[in-house]
Amino acid sequence: MSETPSLFDIDDESRPLADRLRPRTLNDVIGQGHVLGADAPIGRMVNAQRLMSMVLWGPPGCGKTTIARLLAEQTNLAFEPLSATFAGVADLRKVFQAARRRREVGQGTLLFVDEIHRFNRAQQDSFLPYVEDGTVILVGATTENPSFELNGALLSRTQVFVLKRLDDVALSTLITRAEALIGQPLPLTDEARQALIAMADGDGRYLLNMIEQVHALPAPVDPAALAAAVQRRAPLYDKAQEGHYNLISALHKSMRGSDPDAALYWLARMLDGGEDPLFIARRITRFATEDIGMADPNAVQQALAAWDVYDRLGSPEGELALAQAVIYLATAPKSIGVYRGFNKARAAAKRTGSLMPPAHILNAPTRLMKDLGYGEGYQYDPDTENGFSGANFFPEGIPRQTFYEPSAEGYERAISARLRHWAQLRDGAASGRTPESDPD
Repeated sequence: MSETPSLFDIDDESRPLADRLRPRTLNDVIGQGHVLGADAPIGRMVNAQRLMSMVLWGPPGCGKTTIARLLAEQTNLAFEPLSATFAGVADLRKVFQAARRRREVGQGTLLFVDEIHRFNRAQQDSFLPYVEDGTVILVGATTENPSFELNGALLSRTQVFVLKRLDDVALSTLITRAEALIGQPLPLTDEARQALIAMADGDGRYLLNMIEQVHALPAPVDPAALAAAVQRRAPLYDKAQEGHYNLISALHKSMRGSDPDAALYWLARMLDGGEDPLFIARRITRFATEDIGMADPNAVQQALAAWDVYDRLGSPEGELALAQAVIYLATAPKSIGVYRGFNKARAAAKRTGSLMPPAHILNAPTRLMKDLGYGEGYQYDPDTENGFSGANFFPEGIPRQTFYEPSAEGYERAISARLRHWAQLRDGAASGRTPESDPD
């Protein structure tokens, strides 16, 4: 946007600052050069005066609506805005009819649908013929992952462009533009200026709303006075949508990567965003069995203990138990031996169907079962010389297989040594050799 309004524009100070500072060209839009630049995808479309239908996916306050409006202006298309929150099929039908009439006289239409993810599947399908034949250029805006929220047929007819949250440089530029329009610098100390940027949390519209609250305050405004004057933006976190999955994935992978500091950060982000702490407790318990397993059998006990403590104490006291468990799991030795072994065993079980266990390990409570050989030749392992019979426990017709392969981490080092010893006993019994002594 230009640093000062055009001479032919009257700056109506009764309008919100965000509206007064709305960019006039795509070059004025900040923070989205990766899609709007001259060599970027949307920039090339505008230069060629040939738009494709698209979906703009990004967080609140990053410029989705502004970009759509400017696309219409800079390609000479009629701009038809709709909000999926309020519009229905009847509204869409009116827009499509008007677009057809415009097309007959050589005028194109850009249909902008805000919150497009709120349309149901049938409503989304209604766009298809009009997008396909070019009656409208559809520009949808969404804060939710289009992969989850839009049907495949619509996605195949559009390009998805990811818009970024505004970084500190972009937000600082926005403050400078606001100061130029207001005609005076904000009454903020350097520390308060940085705090204002942090409070916006990447949302340009929210930043401008806060500027309207602080620009008339008596100088100097320090961070404490700023916090008293304006409210920090609530962190972006939707417990039912992508933010929920992104942050739990970040927590899980930070623990897997043995980074307790990053894991604590993502735990704090989830709790601060309002995530159910019991959901977190369930997920870290799953992590203990999946990513640590027998490398530290105590890990699952630590996770369960944290779950129990939180269940008893609630927030905020019980959150410390979750933090303790996260640190324990992040710093524990890791192994996916149990996870992989169980998956291999399940795959083998599905392949082999309903094979019976070998007769020698079946109980024989009736005479008929004894006559059929149930239990015959069974060796009671504690009574054998080494406490290990080496018997075959797989079904007949299946060769012995190895599913569980312990790592060299933590307690699994001892398990690995024990399994090797038992393998030597088993091989020795089969060949008549004398096995090595017990490693324990």
